[in-house]
Amino acid sequence: MAKTKKPTVRYRRILLKLSGEVLGNAGTGACIDAAVVTDVARRIRHIAELGVEVAVVLGGGNIFRGATGEASGLARTTGDYMGMLATIINGLALQDAIEHEGLATRLQTSIDMPQVAEPFIQRRAARHLEKGRVVIFAGGTGNPYFSTDTAAALRANEIGAEVLLKATKVDGIYTADPKIHPDAVRYETVSYQDALRKRLRIMDSAAFALCMDNKIPIIVFDFFDKQALQRVVCGERVGTLVTDAPE
Repeated sequence: MAKTKKPTVRYRRILLKLSGEVLGNAGTGACIDAAVVTDVARRIRHIAELGVEVAVVLGGGNIFRGATGEASGLARTTGDYMGMLATIINGLALQDAIEHEGLATRLQTSIDMPQVAEPFIQRRAARHLEKGRVVIFAGGTGNPYFSTDTAAALRANEIGAEVLLKATKVDGIYTADPKIHPDAVRYETVSYQDALRKRLRIMDSAAFALCMDNKIPIIVFDFFDKQALQRVVCGERVGTLVTDAPE
């Protein structure tokens, strides 16, 4: 029997940005759904088996959002730190699921908690990736007033990721909100400059500036399409590519 040829990989080192909501289940109300986390872990395993070095940044919105806390009367800094801790809970859940899939992982946090995870050290993170370990970055940047999008852009730069993959609930970037405007058109590619000029809301301004200044491509894609992640790392046209000079 002929062996199945592995797909050709376009990106060898990626930073995958996942929102916390990806790990939950709106139907059951679960903040962290074991079956969903297992499915996410399997998709990560599939691309790791192709030789892709995978780093992940998780949000914490399924558990707590700093902005929500501020709206209910919490101090902004307190709410933001609570949100950072939520990302660490998510990181532990994903780490456990990935290890059940047979992959070695490391969880690194920007908030020092040695009983739970390693502190973030750039050289150590890069070495883990070189050894084929999936590295999960949790705790945001470790500072209030910065989103996990900013943490993702920062870590992508620090580890030398070839691309930042932003997983969302929609299949790319549109000229307008497609839920409100059915005639909205999806961009296949867009430049950083055009994204700024057209005020396309891709990431917060700090995160976007980090990617633009260091020329890290961003691909926005629908994570609920279960084949999309593998197709993206193999270079297929999926979602929207944001880059210095669109092809």
